[in-house]
Amino acid sequence: MNITTGLIAPFEGVQRASAALTRKTAPGQAFLSGWRHHDDGVSHTVIADWPAHHPLYTSHKGHYHPLLLAETIRQSLALLSHVAHDIPLDFRLGWESYDSSVVPTAMRTRSVPAVVRLTVTHTEVDRHRRGSVRLATQITAVRDGEPLGIARVRYTAHPPAIYERLRGEYTDAQAATARALPLGPALDDATRGGQTSPDNAVLSPIGESHRWRLRVNTANRSFFDHAHDHVPGLVFLEAAAQAAQALSDASQTVPTEFDARFARYVELDSPCWVEATPLRRSRSGVVRTEVTGHQNGMKVFSVRVTAFEDA
Repeated sequence: MNITTGLIAPFEGVQRASAALTRKTAPGQAFLSGWRHHDDGVSHTVIADWPAHHPLYTSHKGHYHPLLLAETIRQSLALLSHVAHDIPLDFRLGWESYDSSVVPTAMRTRSVPAVVRLTVTHTEVDRHRRGSVRLATQITAVRDGEPLGIARVRYTAHPPAIYERLRGEYTDAQAATARALPLGPALDDATRGGQTSPDNAVLSPIGESHRWRLRVNTANRSFFDHAHDHVPGLVFLEAAAQAAQALSDASQTVPTEFDARFARYVELDSPCWVEATPLRRSRSGVVRTEVTGHQNGMKVFSVRVTAFEDA
């Protein structure tokens, strides 16, 4: 049975990837088509079909946005946490860190969808007495047999009782979304480099060249497929990418590496301030930028983003 809609040949042991197990609900936002166990007991293959066109992930002028790899990994870990590690669907997953690197040439878009195959290896699965699980994983990705990228993720899974204690009054996602701050203005098109529409803009100008307010559009289905009780980590990666672009004189910057740490939940009802510091610019047009977020006087995330400038 070919579970990947005719894009690649079937192989033994593949099972369908239900959209519900990826924790996505909006049409066009679930990308996984199948998965299978490896004989080593710790690794799995996950197959994803990347669309030829998408309002966010194909907005980088001929390149897939590296956020698409991050979202594909997020969906893969959600799926595998349940089918491979017996973590119930009502557990809440959260990332502690995300490091990734992509091959720019392999991220180029084409006129047809791309088939991406991930090899996901869990190097740690630590189960705590009260039910929480801490996991670490390494991922390699290929596209149509061509090396695409690598990543490392550390994440947690908390049972409802523990998550409710952690989140307190913010546990209710519907109520938290309803309390989200009004949407601020988007950076102008020149500052964004024309890479993304205002709907996808995640930074609001505040009159400072290296500092912005995080712009959280809860109507954006790429980021908010369903109600969230806090800002999703994907928004911080996009904030880093847009901050790097805002500091660049190039017509566009194409992110290739993220080194991200997520320190605290970022609430929807309080402003989060984003600051960028240039770290390095090479003669070959590669730039590295440190981007941090602070909310209520506390550091909530940090992302080092590496990108190449395309004049």
